[in-house]
Amino acid sequence: MKVLAIDDQQLVLLPLQKRLAELGYEVKIETDATKGLELYESFNPDLVIVDINMPGISGLEVVRHIRVTKKAQTPIMVLSGDTKDETITEGFELGINDYMKKPLSLNEISARVKRLIGAPEVKTTVATSNVMIQERCVGVVIPCYNEEERLLSEEFLSYIDKNSGYHLCFVNDGSKDNTLNVLKDLQKGREDFITVYDCEKNGGKAEAVRLGMLHMAKKEDLDYIGFLDADLSTDLTDFDDLVKTIETSDFKIVSGSRISRMGANITKESARKVISMTINFIIRKILKMDFKDTQCGAKIFHKDVIDIAFGKKFVTQWIFDVEIFKRMSIHFGLKEAKAMLCEQPLKRWIHADGSKLSMKDSVKIVFQLGQIAWVYGGNEQKNTTDLKELKVA
Repeated sequence: MKVLAIDDQQLVLLPLQKRLAELGYEVKIETDATKGLELYESFNPDLVIVDINMPGISGLEVVRHIRVTKKAQTPIMVLSGDTKDETITEGFELGINDYMKKPLSLNEISARVKRLIGAPEVKTTVATSNVMIQERCVGVVIPCYNEEERLLSEEFLSYIDKNSGYHLCFVNDGSKDNTLNVLKDLQKGREDFITVYDCEKNGGKAEAVRLGMLHMAKKEDLDYIGFLDADLSTDLTDFDDLVKTIETSDFKIVSGSRISRMGANITKESARKVISMTINFIIRKILKMDFKDTQCGAKIFHKDVIDIAFGKKFVTQWIFDVEIFKRMSIHFGLKEAKAMLCEQPLKRWIHADGSKLSMKDSVKIVFQLGQIAWVYGGNEQKNTTDLKELKVA
């Protein structure tokens, strides 16, 4: 039994292909709807699974081609995040057999496929892990410098194996230890879900994150791109909560916040906490925004603001987050920028031993804040010019 799946997001298709193939189906996937229609002619599938919202040719046009142009009765299932009544109605009027709304588990999709076209004669045993096919696809940049001993490889692998729609980009920031080889081993067999971006020279966290974000922005199937610390002081489950917020709102940036509160596990060194409070007070004055915590290493961005936030090199190494928010306020205006930014409290944040940011570095941050105030200061017109012409020595 042959299945053709067409969706413009590869991160949706890959786990679907794997599961159906494990069940004994012959599966082909295509991210380009035009090529998908060509494949339909040559592959002659027993079932077509198609997304609705795709660039160029929509899923409904694919259905119309099969039902009206080809006058074929091949079973068609729609798997889409489009939940509008008129879309669903039009789909059934055109002759689809099933409409599945994302997010949806692979278990349910498999059951619907079996109900529609039956099960392959070859009996196979497949683990019934309840992996969800998500509506959105997310890129996560993880900067790494000398992380050979601290990198929590199993946690990263376990998460992407159980959660579809994620692509991890580990940026090796000129590490002097065996980090690069550790990352390449981590990537083996999961090249579609893990990228290793190697910087030959150490440029600091700010530049590592910036290069990783710009690299991931080139991937067409990603809706949102964020960054996360390699030590997972903020874990991936909490990060996914940030993603859920941005995909169900009009925010362009959702930033994690390490606010101590009941029900949350937030730990910091006492001395670091005092310095952090002082720095945050200065930051609020510079940004003219009531941020509680700009420096949390977990943030998610809508893809259309990546170039605004990361297009130019940063002035500072450790507090580039402040520059990101400043660039947003310069580009959109303070009032509109405030409406685009969301600070979301985390459920968990643990200070990890071996942090690259020393107490001495924390003191230097006060000086770096002065740099930001100078470079990005002045009236709106001057700020815009400074941002466009910003050069870092």
